[in-house]
Amino acid sequence: MFKAAINAELLKDAVAALAVIVDEVRFKIKPEGISVKAVDPANVAMGIFELGSSAFDEYNAEECEIGVDLNKIMDLLGIADKNDTVRMELEEGNHKLLIDVGGLSYTLSLLDPSTIRAEPRVPQLELPAKVVLNGADLRRAVKAAEKISDHMLMGVSDNTFFMEAKGDTDKVRLEMGRDQLIDLKAGEACSLFSLDYLTDIVKPTNKINEVTLSLGKDFPILIDFEIANGAGRISYLLAPRIESD
Repeated sequence: MFKAAINAELLKDAVAALAVIVDEVRFKIKPEGISVKAVDPANVAMGIFELGSSAFDEYNAEECEIGVDLNKIMDLLGIADKNDTVRMELEEGNHKLLIDVGGLSYTLSLLDPSTIRAEPRVPQLELPAKVVLNGADLRRAVKAAEKISDHMLMGVSDNTFFMEAKGDTDKVRLEMGRDQLIDLKAGEACSLFSLDYLTDIVKPTNKINEVTLSLGKDFPILIDFEIANGAGRISYLLAPRIESD
């Protein structure tokens, strides 16, 4: 059993943050909220998503798992006004999700969870450096790097966080000292990442005041921030691009 109501814009932002990694997911529904762990088909990026029951105007659920096509949800939410309330109810048998938004009623066919890739194991990483910055600053640096290269270096040197991209002839670099960041835990960190993935991952951060980056040397980056006014959280784990000598 699952029955819930939530603000349309809040739900759209939450789903969009997850949809940058995968198209189909297993939603784990529990009385305390909804969670997803998913990895992209190339095993380069992982998304860890949590949306607590307090994010909803109404929430009543028993533990179950459903398979959802995120593109269908995004299309549906695309016609909703940001102030609309989305009402959802799981049909008996867990095969269809009844959705009401803006006076329109939808019956969304669900996917068989067994046909969707199993939930990945989240690796335990000891990442020595941690940077907390405004999401708009992160998005701006990634957008600038896109114009130069297809990959970007991110790291911490002394008390400075840097993002750098080099092309055949051009280079762009952004440095932010401790006084320009919300927080900084200095440590040895320098890794190269694909901008194909970073560009998508940082899209949702434009509205986020605080984004936490955890970094190491040639290690994955953990990009972590709150959603739904603090009632939810999403973390991305992105593998580094290792360049051969």
